[in-house]
Amino acid sequence: MISLLFSFTPLVKSATPPSEIEQYLINAQFQQGEEAFLAKLQENADDDQTRFKLGVVQLMGATQKLMQSLYRYGLQQNVLTQFFPILRLPVPTNPTPQPITYQDARKILEDLLNDLTQVKDTLEPIKDNQVKLPLRIGLTRLDFNADGKLEEDESFWKTFSLLTGIPATEKAAQNLAIAFDAGDVIWLKGYCNLLSAIAQVVLAYDESKLFDSTAHLVFAQPKTAYPFLVEGRTASGGFDFDIIADIVAFVHLINFPLTEPERLTTAIQNFQTVTALSRQSWKLILAETDNDREWLPNPQQKGVIPNAVVTQPMIDSWLTFLDEADTLLTGKKLIPFWRKREVRGINLNKVFTQPSNFDLVLWAQGTGAASYLELGRVTDTNTWVRLLEVFRGQFFQFAAWFN
Repeated sequence: MISLLFSFTPLVKSATPPSEIEQYLINAQFQQGEEAFLAKLQENADDDQTRFKLGVVQLMGATQKLMQSLYRYGLQQNVLTQFFPILRLPVPTNPTPQPITYQDARKILEDLLNDLTQVKDTLEPIKDNQVKLPLRIGLTRLDFNADGKLEEDESFWKTFSLLTGIPATEKAAQNLAIAFDAGDVIWLKGYCNLLSAIAQVVLAYDESKLFDSTAHLVFAQPKTAYPFLVEGRTASGGFDFDIIADIVAFVHLINFPLTEPERLTTAIQNFQTVTALSRQSWKLILAETDNDREWLPNPQQKGVIPNAVVTQPMIDSWLTFLDEADTLLTGKKLIPFWRKREVRGINLNKVFTQPSNFDLVLWAQGTGAASYLELGRVTDTNTWVRLLEVFRGQFFQFAAWFN
């Protein structure tokens, strides 16, 4: 559904001149935009419109920093990296990549986490339920390779097209303005918390052994104890036993010592914040009476995404999902255990608050989850079946949009 965003025929005959914030986004002047909006907030700390703009330029600046870091170290595009959201970003090939260490890789994630925290802190004070920010987000440009030049391939709409495979045009981006409002402010805060939770989970463990043995699948010049892994890499498109062996090693080495358990406590708090913010967001969205270029429409509104209809049963089911997710995050309900003849369930809350080393193979077998098994009420599988039915089998696609 989101894949239709830039592929529809524009309804507007001519694009309007860029607004103040669009000028900063079009020219990738995120630092300048941040400084300008911070100066305005110093004059009036209660200017929620400016605060919203500040959060947007900070988020786009963070996205550019992430892309530049991945480009610097020569991110590889392959079947493996397509499984990880951050690594799926369409970073262009770097002809002269820098060597990367395990600590460098962790720093990329730590920087992203810090940037997301900054955006959350910026958006948090916004209280004005009438705030509205019309924005042609597709016109944003990101200097992927940090060469100081902005090429056509470095536009947000082009990145969208490369990421999804859906044709997009600059004309469509020029004529597609989304009127982001108060509900979307909370939606954005929720997404920042979701990404922060994922980053915290990764940073809680020591993945250095995995990096040493398989980083050559992700980066062009990893610095590890096994340089022959990089030197022996070939560009063959046919069967390659080395690749098969590398993938097997990748799965085998998802066996991580826990080094920073406090990060997992923070992560589950982030997840719980996501569900709380989603409820707040939909409460505001359902109360809206206008119909102005909606990113997330209520059943009486028309959204900017063509043919993406949001019905009341969908919203009701989503709110039910949030309630059920909360019971799992708090340990009030348990996750069903997959081994036969076992009536106990897994306490997800304790997985985060009483964490231990993580071994993927042992978790799949069941023994990795043994310390979290207990008697109690297990989540009702019929709840999840009904979700799939209401969303016509596209629950996860809608979930990525609904947040």
